[in-house]
Amino acid sequence: MHKYDFNLLFNNKTVGILIVNSSGKIIEANSFITDQFGYNYDELINMSVDDLAPSEVAKHHSHHRNSYEKNPHARIMGAGLDLYGKKKDGSIFPIEISLSPFVKDGQSYTTAFIMDISIRKANEEKINKQNQELQLIKKELQEFNLELENKVSQRTSELEETLSKLEDSKNELKDALDKERELGELKSRFLSMASHEFRTPLSTILSSVGLIKRYIENEQVQNCERHIERIRTSVEHLNAVLEDFLSLGKIEEGQIKMNNEDFDINEEIENIVVEMRDLSRAGQTIMVFPSEKTILYTDKHLLKIAFSNLLSNAIKFSQEYSTIEVILEKESNQFLIHVKDYGIGIPLEDQKHLFMRFFRASNSSNIQGTGLGLFIVKRYIDILKGSLSFVSTPNKGTTITIALPI
Repeated sequence: MHKYDFNLLFNNKTVGILIVNSSGKIIEANSFITDQFGYNYDELINMSVDDLAPSEVAKHHSHHRNSYEKNPHARIMGAGLDLYGKKKDGSIFPIEISLSPFVKDGQSYTTAFIMDISIRKANEEKINKQNQELQLIKKELQEFNLELENKVSQRTSELEETLSKLEDSKNELKDALDKERELGELKSRFLSMASHEFRTPLSTILSSVGLIKRYIENEQVQNCERHIERIRTSVEHLNAVLEDFLSLGKIEEGQIKMNNEDFDINEEIENIVVEMRDLSRAGQTIMVFPSEKTILYTDKHLLKIAFSNLLSNAIKFSQEYSTIEVILEKESNQFLIHVKDYGIGIPLEDQKHLFMRFFRASNSSNIQGTGLGLFIVKRYIDILKGSLSFVSTPNKGTTITIALPI
């Protein structure tokens, strides 16, 4: 690489870069790092990198640095922890750090790539606030159901106003995280998932609110109760989806605990298919081929999430007026759930990446999705001590199979 090209890369305006020797002294810094920490270049050179950490962390930082020097390797610093940097004026801000060691002229050095994640932290706080708002809505709906006769008009008006604000808030968050996507995929992953999952229940809630107002005028209380139940169910779904995505990190850390119970797997799958048929495209047919009656002892909730995700994909990636088959099969020591579609299939070169996080096949760019669905399904099936496999032919369809121990 030419020196001009290296300087252009080193002094880019997207990430701070420090080069530190084995004693922790800063020997080189790019221009972006000076903006991040408020020092000029001459002040940074020969400073100890420990001085860029908050005071309560700096006293331990040298110990951790010495441990790293004994076994230097490229890694993300403080994985799973919140890291902070300290500016020249003493203020602190959240950061991510990646370390990359190298040797030159017999001397050991480490390159540190430092990213300011203040915007991401702010957006996470907004998301948490939105979750709190959803909890408040759920509580209000429960009270609303008890006081239906004398407060229907008042509660409906309040609910419509709250949901309108929630929709506006969701759109604002989506716009903010779309801009953040230019700085890294991690900054926008939650909003893209949440906006995808929120749209249908929010539409259900808003349409039911309108119908309730009409039924109130006609004194059709029974119909009001039916739509209030739809609202309650939709809000519970929103809350469940939010909790599922917030628990993604816990899944990776192995903190999800199973809640096993005995249930008829054929009956459970058929019930889920009935629920999912409302999401099918025009003319699509979902056929279920049950096996002999089989009782499984496993986590019904995790299985429902995994199977619903597979069936949703089959609907989404199949044409209108096509058939989707759900085949249930009992073997000697395992139960198989096959979800078979005759849709666009998966290109051969993409199949090895199918269960990776954020991966989307090259032929699905015009179909909405986050690239997290099959990743989550795979992790859930792993937790259930099962396995996941697939067979796919481009333009002919895909069959994905869940195998669960009996």
